[in-house]
Amino acid sequence: MLTSFVGRRSELALLKKRLDRVADSGTGVAVAIRGRRQVGKSRLVQEFCDQSRVPYLFFTAVKGASPVEAAADLLSELRKSDLPRDPELVPSATDWREAFRALAAALPDGPAIVVLDELPWLAEQDEIFDGALQAAWDRLLANRPVLLLLLGSDLHMMRRLTAYDRPFYGRADNLVLGPLNPAETGAALGLADTDAVDAQLVSGGLPGILRAWPDGMPALAFLEQECADESSPVFGVPESTLLAEFPEPDQARRVLEAIGGAGRTYANIAAAAGSRSAVVPSGTLSPVLHRMTDDKQIVAIDHPLATLSGKPALYRVADSNLRLYLAVLRAATDLIRRGRSAAAFRLVERRWATWRGRAVEPLVRESLELAAAEGELPWPEIGAVGGWWNRQFDPEIDLVGVDKGPVANEIVFVGSIKWLATPFDQRDLAALHAAAPAVPGHTAHTGTVVASRSGFADGLDAASVDLLWGPTDLVNAWR
Repeated sequence: MLTSFVGRRSELALLKKRLDRVADSGTGVAVAIRGRRQVGKSRLVQEFCDQSRVPYLFFTAVKGASPVEAAADLLSELRKSDLPRDPELVPSATDWREAFRALAAALPDGPAIVVLDELPWLAEQDEIFDGALQAAWDRLLANRPVLLLLLGSDLHMMRRLTAYDRPFYGRADNLVLGPLNPAETGAALGLADTDAVDAQLVSGGLPGILRAWPDGMPALAFLEQECADESSPVFGVPESTLLAEFPEPDQARRVLEAIGGAGRTYANIAAAAGSRSAVVPSGTLSPVLHRMTDDKQIVAIDHPLATLSGKPALYRVADSNLRLYLAVLRAATDLIRRGRSAAAFRLVERRWATWRGRAVEPLVRESLELAAAEGELPWPEIGAVGGWWNRQFDPEIDLVGVDKGPVANEIVFVGSIKWLATPFDQRDLAALHAAAPAVPGHTAHTGTVVASRSGFADGLDAASVDLLWGPTDLVNAWR
């Protein structure tokens, strides 16, 4: 169970570096931190504030609060913080200009930290907030020894905060906070590498779920335990994500649900998200997919890698916990709410192996890319790792390592992923060798990689495999 702060060493070091710059220069530094909900932004910054041993203000906005209410709340938190010498001298304010002036006046002479959490909620209620923040920074804060941390879960609005056409452009460094990685997840839960990968897939590396996970408990045992609790975070976190990102059951929600189900291609998504009589038209679907991939980053796109451009692109839900919820756990939740927790777990157990076998593919590919970047693979020229397929998905190659993507100069290796309880055997290897020549750019010198949860079967011709990639290799890529 995640009872203490784990991981985030690089992020803490980055923030400490910025605070050291503030202390050395006597001037301000601003950092905009964005990341999806439940990824641990607030927890990271609170840990940093506690470790820094300097005065700080941590203000969290309230969604829907008016500008007057929000400014008053900021000054109320300021009075409770250890920033002002005399809290009773902090004035009241009716707008952001007055609030920022009061904040600047309360800053101590030495280094201090000011945190504005859920910043997009402030901006959406007041169209002049960005301008007021920029003016306060330029005139009142930038020349003071303060580290200003701006946090937000709305990825699009946080990116817009520092965009070139916005008031705060060029004034803040950007930090994108992702979920905990498999090594951090395994360390937090005391799991062996094989079980750590499963826990990563179930939790998505989200601390809000890991806090409910007992130490040393494998993924299926955890899911069985949680199926007796309909308020469990394993269900609640993805549900809250859906409600926050798509509050209405509109077309966008249906598109996401189609992707989380069986829809991977554009055509399948259009059919699954459409009505009984018609698919979603391209003029409607394309903007929705663009918003999900570029603005919200809740959906990822995979392109086939080869020396020739290929189609179709495949869509997937980027967060594996939300992906598990849409594919399996939502149906289980319906059973749990009817008092059928045993039936809910049987449903999860029945779909688990198939779901995991597909869901682990992006994790395997990313781990190989990380290992290649560190020079830990036999092929230093690898620039990208993905898969390859044609329009008929016959064949579909799980792993393709190339010098660059999506159109490569060279195919470095091809490979297969078998993430099951049974080992990779000679029949699996024969199928890979038969399918590999279909990849444009494949030659007799192209390497062979096998990613297997359970290793090699006895009698397999291991000499024809250049690299076996198992759970420990996968987790080590993040260590």
